[in-house]
Amino acid sequence: MRGDMEWGSIPGLVRYAAERYADAEAVVEGRTRISYADLGERVSRSTAACLAHGIRPGDRVAIWAPNSLDWIVAALGAVSAGAVLVPLNTRFKGTEAADVLRRSGARLLFVTGTFLGTSYVASLRRAGPASLPALERVVVLADDAPDFFTTWKDFLAAGEGLAGDPADVGPSSPSDIVYTSGTTGSPKGAVITHGQTLRAYGIWSDLAGLRPGDRYLIVNPFFHTFGWKAGVIASLMRGATMIPQPVFTVDTVLANVAAEGVSVLPGPPTLLQSLLDHPSRGAFDLSALRLVVTGAAVVPLRLVERLRSELGVATVLTAYGLSEASGIVTMCRRGDDPAVIASTSGRAIPGTEVRVEAPPGEPGEILVRGFNVMRGYWQDTAATAEALTPDGWLRTGDVGVLDAAGNLRVTDRIKDMYIVGGFNAYPAEIEQLLGLHPDVADVAVVGVPDARLGEVGRAYVVRRPGSVLTADDLMAWSRREMANYKVPRSVEFVAELPRNASGKVVKRALRGTPET
Repeated sequence: MRGDMEWGSIPGLVRYAAERYADAEAVVEGRTRISYADLGERVSRSTAACLAHGIRPGDRVAIWAPNSLDWIVAALGAVSAGAVLVPLNTRFKGTEAADVLRRSGARLLFVTGTFLGTSYVASLRRAGPASLPALERVVVLADDAPDFFTTWKDFLAAGEGLAGDPADVGPSSPSDIVYTSGTTGSPKGAVITHGQTLRAYGIWSDLAGLRPGDRYLIVNPFFHTFGWKAGVIASLMRGATMIPQPVFTVDTVLANVAAEGVSVLPGPPTLLQSLLDHPSRGAFDLSALRLVVTGAAVVPLRLVERLRSELGVATVLTAYGLSEASGIVTMCRRGDDPAVIASTSGRAIPGTEVRVEAPPGEPGEILVRGFNVMRGYWQDTAATAEALTPDGWLRTGDVGVLDAAGNLRVTDRIKDMYIVGGFNAYPAEIEQLLGLHPDVADVAVVGVPDARLGEVGRAYVVRRPGSVLTADDLMAWSRREMANYKVPRSVEFVAELPRNASGKVVKRALRGTPET
């Protein structure tokens, strides 16, 4: 049955999971281990506290914190009270967070104390409360909090004695406002409903083959759709054990996979590559891993093959999505050929249509239509009108090619494309080719000005350990492997590529100029 029809709302899903998987382990965080029945009780307390503090259906509640058990409980409690969740990027600074809080009109904010050396509380104070007129309360997910802030314990205590019954929300009620990553401009808030979320991640769980008893290491940040919905929501649907990891370090991933018998590990290709290349990998028991889901324009075939052959991962899948389409548009199917999995993002999920504005086999803008397309951008009618066509197609801003079987190959962002002497050059396509070089561990390509050709490519390359690859070597190799206009005219070697918390390469940092 479709997720939206089976559960109706996220609170309905929480109730179902607490009853259906009552004794199963729901969340593992260090020494803390709780069952699904325990999780249901904690969410009920969180819901009661939200109601006690005046949260009503439609109110926006934000959360600015890394992956944790408290994040799960706070978020599910807020949504169960009828609130619209606004997850904030953990890499935001105070001004950036305040901008999203102001534009979303959040009444309540859950926040961590300090993360990655940044005091979120201090950052908020510097932003100034006057700039956040709608924000009534800030709850620190800790045992202590400064003046005018509330501790998590005191927040929950306010709801003691209340039933904590879920609000009357249904499939068409908004469940969250997911702000885009802002790598190419100011973030915009995509409004997604309960029904869209449940239907999309019921499909994701079916296609991935997620099942009861799976142990799911959630490294993708919860503020991102992939972490929150393909992680927490999907686990609730199938009774999987959630193991939230707040920061990606390959050593911690290896330790968690081995110690907890992790069977499910979605993540970007860079995470998986670093796992395979870790010099101490052999010291860890990774034999329980059975399912890996990844997504990016560049997924080397060798990565897929190594996951299967070296780690024995039975199912490796790729997918494509964006916040404006509930985080999922296409996905490979179990049994697809490794070359299809590596070179494409699979086919449209059930209930959606995908087309490319170009002749067959040619790159063009990817358009999506279906149940998963957002209701619009929060309080931004101009941006909504620009993104959604009158007949319901979402303009993704991504460039791709559809093959005869309907598999989508994402080649780039429209804004990333550059023109070399009249030829359109798509960085992701060039990155895919450069990634085939045996000494290239990671690569990003950007267009830079050129007096003769208008623009040319510059490659930023991370060498594999022990490699002595030179720029001349790589350019000579490139001239043998790709059309001349695609060959980078310069190569810079770097220790690592700058990435945001979602794993996307921040190309403006490579260019050294702001993007608009």
